[in-house]
Amino acid sequence: MRLSTIVHDGRRTLAIAEGPGDTWRLAPGHLRLEDIIAGAPIPAGGASLTADEVVPVLPHRPGTIFGIGLNYLDTITEMGWPRPKAPYLFTKLSSSAIGTGEAIVIDAAVTRRVDWETELAVVIGAEARDIPEDKALDVVFGYTVANDVSARDLQADDGQWVRGKGLDTFCPLGPVVVTADEIKDPQALAVRTWVNGEKVQDGTTADMLFSVRSLIAYLSRFFTLRPGDVILTGTPSGCGDFMDPPRALRPGDTVMSEVEGIGRLVNPVRAAGE
Repeated sequence: MRLSTIVHDGRRTLAIAEGPGDTWRLAPGHLRLEDIIAGAPIPAGGASLTADEVVPVLPHRPGTIFGIGLNYLDTITEMGWPRPKAPYLFTKLSSSAIGTGEAIVIDAAVTRRVDWETELAVVIGAEARDIPEDKALDVVFGYTVANDVSARDLQADDGQWVRGKGLDTFCPLGPVVVTADEIKDPQALAVRTWVNGEKVQDGTTADMLFSVRSLIAYLSRFFTLRPGDVILTGTPSGCGDFMDPPRALRPGDTVMSEVEGIGRLVNPVRAAGE
């Protein structure tokens, strides 16, 4: 099932489609995605929506956004860094989340090396603490697409990644959340990025060093995972800062992030104050 947050009659509400290409319908009673993630049943029925009425916005604002660095083997090779012995953890601020169509905003007084990172994002659907790896996928509500936008200069300056990863608008999510039953194997999905129509990333989740289930188990050893939390699972090679010569996002660019079986997240880039 595919779930999209839209604005209908001036209110954020939920649109539902049974599968790719199926007709979207409006969830009754202005039900929100947050309600479904928290355990409310997905309702039957609801008025059909035209394609023009289904304009996705941010699916939901996660309480916690966990990030994983250096989790693709080709990225580790590209960067020339040693293979991590455990997942490399960081967090992004909830305030950094935006939806498809919204602008990634670059303040040139803050950063000049803004990079893209398309990622499979895991949406947690049940509270979990110290969950074993063989049960980890049981707490997944669904999956969406993320762009872990990163300020490489701030990452280098600080040595830790709060500023470099957590600036406003630096976590596009969407365009839909696909329920876990639709993704039979989260380790068999293509992950791609286009910048201004040029394909710059073309990888697969099969290249992850730490699988989705192992990441969930690892995180839950230290933190309580709660419904609505999001885990960004890493990105394949092809980020701009590691190209020769390096590339960075600039105002006027458009980034399109795709994860197979979920959809495409599209965000323009603009300068602060425009």
